[in-house]
Amino acid sequence: MKLQSPLAGAALALAGHAALAAPAPPFDLPGARLADLRGKVVYVDFWASWCGPCKRSFPWMNQLQQRFGAEGLQVVAINLDEEREDAAAFLAKVPAQFTIAYDPAGAIARAYAIKGMPSSALVGRDGQLLWLHTGFNDADAGRVEERIRAALQQK
Repeated sequence: MKLQSPLAGAALALAGHAALAAPAPPFDLPGARLADLRGKVVYVDFWASWCGPCKRSFPWMNQLQQRFGAEGLQVVAINLDEEREDAAAFLAKVPAQFTIAYDPAGAIARAYAIKGMPSSALVGRDGQLLWLHTGFNDADAGRVEERIRAALQQK
């Protein structure tokens, strides 16, 4: 899957720069619609069944949803597998306690200029793209949580 878009330049300019913001690319996918989440802080995770780090990130995202959901966080994990059965097999082994959406054609991943798996985006309550991140490891988790807390404090 080729992951590039006209929005890629703007999205890449935001990577790691929480002070910069642009409208998050909208999505309306089986399982989730970004417009329906306005007013919430949305942690958008792009994943696939073959992604090793995704197996480690799912339990952490379950914790995020549980800890911060009442404060207005919604985790949405967008699956990029071409075959939904592959995603179902992954989820049977690594359950999700957050919203799962499906983008088998990769259109939304391209709109967010996703370069690797997993990748994530943080969308503010106002629909602005606050931050992009590629990869997942334990060291990143604390920094991501700091950004989520800061976004949740903005009303």
